Amino acid sequence: MTGHVEEPKRFSPKEPVQLNPPKDDPITKEELAKCDGTDSNRPTLVAIKGIVFDVTRNAAYSPTGQYHVFAGKDPSRALASSSLKPEDCVPDWYDLEDKEKTVLDEWFTFFSKRYNIVGKVQGATNY
Repeated sequence: MTGHVEEPKRFSPKEPVQLNPPKDDPITKEELAKCDGTDSNRPTLVAIKGIVFDVTRNAAYSPTGQYHVFAGKDPSRALASSSLKPEDCVPDWYDLEDKEKTVLDEWFTFFSKRYNIVGKVQGATNY
């Protein structure tokens, strides 16, 4: 046993996605907020646990998309609690129940198999 845990197939995309190596560029909260899909000159970004993903190619995060509420934010708490409420789209997740933290980890895995990691939220303490 090497200690390697096999990731469940349910998180894998139907079509394989070619991802770039993850970046750890610092991205300020202000810059993240500008990347909410409303400016075609900027990528659409979503952060989870302080790690920033580029979701530009998924229309669900565009201004008319069902998940636009997450764009330009770190909605870790909302993802953990399966909420689409804007007030839940905050990065604070460390005080959640274990089962919600598991859901958040699953979302992180889901995103990491589909979207390029383009940086980290500057000053985020909740990796």
